[in-house]
Amino acid sequence: MDLTFLKPLYTRSGPYVSVYADLTRTTEDAGKAAELKWRALREELKAQQAPDATLRAVEEIVTGEMERRRSEGLVVFAADGEATCVERLDGAPRADLARVSPLPHLLPFLAERGERFPHLVAVVDRRGGEIDCFDPDGTHRHIDVPGDEEYPIRKVKAGDWNQSRFQRSAENVWKHNAKKVGREVDKAARGCGAEAVVVAGEARARTAVLEEVSPDVLEYTVESENNGALDGELHRILDLKSTERILTVAERFERELANGERAVAGLPAVVEAVRRGQIQTLLLDDDPESPARLWVGPDPGHIGMTPDEVRQLGADEPREERADAALIRAVACMDGQLVVLPSDGPGASLGVGAVLRYNDPATVH
Repeated sequence: MDLTFLKPLYTRSGPYVSVYADLTRTTEDAGKAAELKWRALREELKAQQAPDATLRAVEEIVTGEMERRRSEGLVVFAADGEATCVERLDGAPRADLARVSPLPHLLPFLAERGERFPHLVAVVDRRGGEIDCFDPDGTHRHIDVPGDEEYPIRKVKAGDWNQSRFQRSAENVWKHNAKKVGREVDKAARGCGAEAVVVAGEARARTAVLEEVSPDVLEYTVESENNGALDGELHRILDLKSTERILTVAERFERELANGERAVAGLPAVVEAVRRGQIQTLLLDDDPESPARLWVGPDPGHIGMTPDEVRQLGADEPREERADAALIRAVACMDGQLVVLPSDGPGASLGVGAVLRYNDPATVH
């Protein structure tokens, strides 16, 4: 998982307010229930001495969301009197949460967000097609590909005058439109770096379009026969890719660790690798209740097992923080990657580990 999008979060001095709010509306009094849940979360933040300005900023976001009824769940991170990251969820978060801490509590959000891949969806017919490109950050680009609308676009009925000539003309128009759409799909997939391409629409149009897509794009392209189930098919494909990515990283980690090469396991070894700038991919258990703690300073590299370690790195007032929060900040700011290991997946109960950019005997155990 690319953590670049988190960097703006860490430009604040803190403390940070992290809120995971369930706004689901499944009953007649659901609006009232959501309001009561938010009140409870707000009281928790007050009890943790959340700064007034930051609390007001969060409350404005949450109450506005409840009024507009735009989502079933909401995640908000705020600091210094401003909401710095707001994410709407399709469903409720796994648990309501309100936390004030030196760093944002990101692990539940990142575990639920999962890997996001650039992908492309094309819906095609004999007249052309529509292409939608999606970047990992949620950016969406729509491309209309109009075909040749000139007569004939449909074949004539059997027995019509000059039937065979018109049928050949219709076939030529379809093929021309398919070639045009296929070229655009190929170009758009390359342009957005798509790792999954879904082609839906009329069966013959799909086949003709796929004939025009280059082999390297075709390798990660699938057809969807049911336009009505397109969203479900897309989610299935992206979930499979996410699982594949986790398996690939987990297998590499285990191989490198077994060979005593570019991998480390355990909190002390990972902290040392962070301070050396070695982390390529951080692996964390999906455990929001983890008791592991580290000490941190204002700089992402100010991280240690004890406050004295952090003071030696130049931080005057070390603060204790969740280990996952400290490591996520450090890895995000060094342009590293993150893999959150599901509790029932490969590497479960690892705790923490890392694949390294380079080998260093001082950090390999």
